[in-house]
Amino acid sequence: MPDLRQLLRDRFGLDSFRPYQEEVCRTVTLGTDALVVMPTGAGKSLCYQLPGIARGGTALVISPLIALMEDQVAKLREVGVKAERIHSGRDRQTSRAVCRQYLDGGLELLFIAPERLSVPGFSEMLAKGSLSLVAVDEAHCISHWGHDFRPDYRLLGERLPLLRKAPGPTPVVALTATATPLVQKDILEQLGIEDAERFIRGFRRENLAVEVVELAPSRRRGAVQAMLADPSRRPAIVYAPSRKKTEELAEQLAVDYPAAAYHAGMDGADRDRVQTAFLGGELEVIVATIAFGMGVDKPDVRTVVHTGLPGSLEGYYQEIGRAGRDGEPARAVLLYSWADRRTHEFFHDRNYPDPAVLERIQDALGPEPMPLPELRARAGLDDEIFDRALEKLWLHGGARMVRTETEIGPEEGVVRGGSTWRSPYRAQRDHRLDQLERMLAFTEGAECRMLHLVGHFGDREDSGQPCGLCDACAPGDCSVRRFREPDDDEARVIAEVLDLLVAQDSPTTGQLHKAIPGAPERRDFENLLGALSRAGLLDVVDDSFEKDGQTIRFRRARLTVEGRRAADGRSGALHTIRLDDRPEGAAPARRGRKGGGGRTRSRSGGGGSATAKTAEDAAGPIDQNLEDRLRAWRLEESKRRKVPAFVLFSDKTLQALAAHRPADEDQLLEVHGIGPQKAKDLGPQILQIIQEG
Repeated sequence: MPDLRQLLRDRFGLDSFRPYQEEVCRTVTLGTDALVVMPTGAGKSLCYQLPGIARGGTALVISPLIALMEDQVAKLREVGVKAERIHSGRDRQTSRAVCRQYLDGGLELLFIAPERLSVPGFSEMLAKGSLSLVAVDEAHCISHWGHDFRPDYRLLGERLPLLRKAPGPTPVVALTATATPLVQKDILEQLGIEDAERFIRGFRRENLAVEVVELAPSRRRGAVQAMLADPSRRPAIVYAPSRKKTEELAEQLAVDYPAAAYHAGMDGADRDRVQTAFLGGELEVIVATIAFGMGVDKPDVRTVVHTGLPGSLEGYYQEIGRAGRDGEPARAVLLYSWADRRTHEFFHDRNYPDPAVLERIQDALGPEPMPLPELRARAGLDDEIFDRALEKLWLHGGARMVRTETEIGPEEGVVRGGSTWRSPYRAQRDHRLDQLERMLAFTEGAECRMLHLVGHFGDREDSGQPCGLCDACAPGDCSVRRFREPDDDEARVIAEVLDLLVAQDSPTTGQLHKAIPGAPERRDFENLLGALSRAGLLDVVDDSFEKDGQTIRFRRARLTVEGRRAADGRSGALHTIRLDDRPEGAAPARRGRKGGGGRTRSRSGGGGSATAKTAEDAAGPIDQNLEDRLRAWRLEESKRRKVPAFVLFSDKTLQALAAHRPADEDQLLEVHGIGPQKAKDLGPQILQIIQEG
């Protein structure tokens, strides 16, 4: 066993390991497979770089991010490590030279993109060299359950046995910053290293205060401007949900201090220029889509702001992890509203088509290869829907891609695959919605934000203590979120909640809501329970059960010791209760409930407050004449677009339109099945039909 601490000083110029690094390095250096799940900024790269050098030979690093690869190779070369890379951004001649250098034993680390493993003969070439270890970076990309699944990573499971035949043993180390227990299990199974040592640690960020604020989209720009006006909150990264909003917000902020936009639609040179300026301190704020951040190591970012709801806790945690890497105080602020949920559901339906759409494509296939244009025509689907549905069908084995030689050259065709794709595809589709439900549960939660995140990732070493920094632990320190005292009606409901919880142990919050006459509407009631939780009077805990193969999530409430004292009039804690401040000009919430006001189940089976209107929750009857006219218009429009009518709108959506008769785009977006794109594209026609009576 080499002296790893001496090697750390001699080769990397570092005096000591960061927490947990040394144990991982020793395990991998001894030849044991490992799964390393540590947060962004924890120093995962050293966990394969140092063992790779210590073991001799060449460490093979598989990474999906060219920018990160380039950055790591450059930094390794600066300290004298012999490192190279092969990816699509390098020409063939250069890549061949790197291969010769590898085979001659001239490299200590070789970085490759995962798609290189699909190049004929490339894996066999790697197997001829002397591999010290194989590192799979961003390992969550191999899992269908991960937030950033990439099909190329599935090749790893097939290629690893060949690579591990090099003089060995050749350990495999899989590394990621974002993997839930489900994803961790899938990574190990896909890589064939089920017996690997697991290092799931370090998710608590001692210097990061997390703040979550429900705010209408129209008010978010002003909130960001006001917050970042304080120089101590810069440098900052501001994440926006679209390229257009990225550019608009960057232009607005640039009036007051150096700021610029960054998104995937920009020219590569412009992106590099903006990123370099931000890293070098020329820009104080970068406004970006999630295209920005991977591999960016700027230690002094003081604030990370999200101006829209992230799609998963995994992605969110990775993005806020870019704040405060220098150990100094930092803040992560999430601005969201329930309108964001509709946007995510729209993209979900686009990215994960209904299984019936995949069935349609498979039914058109047979044993003989069918050219893509012919299959597209037979399926009769919108091009974008067809492409995404075929990709999913292929990923799950319902279709196979083959290449045949024709008179005009090679042609790609598709043949029918197996019939076992349905169950795993449905499971993956539902899982994506479940990720959104978990993200929403995080925003609704009243418990310590850091404890919620630590528990989500299954950190085995955490203390379990509240962080003392977030909006739940330290509401008085918030930068955007504001609080107020309860009004008279709210004080009455609070007293009734405490009395009921004395008599009944751990009811669901839905049961509690129904038991209180004149309670506020459900979401306001949940906010009230959150205030009681922040005051230390009750615990609101997540719970779930399985039904018909789906997970139904809900919450239970129970009194704390201090809560029982308050219910008996023996505590002054009632005076510490603070509710979220109402938006300027907003009236107190209406009392009384519509239709029971209970928590509803989403399409994935998870808990969540109802947002989009359906025909069932209509205040009045369905206008049958209007529904018929909408149905006729849908049929004509679907013919014109050459897509099935259901692709435009479901019958349920038509019925909801006929019941609620929306008068503008905002009201359209409240209707089940209508997302931002459909509202923009088809909304004017729908509104005209409604206005015509």
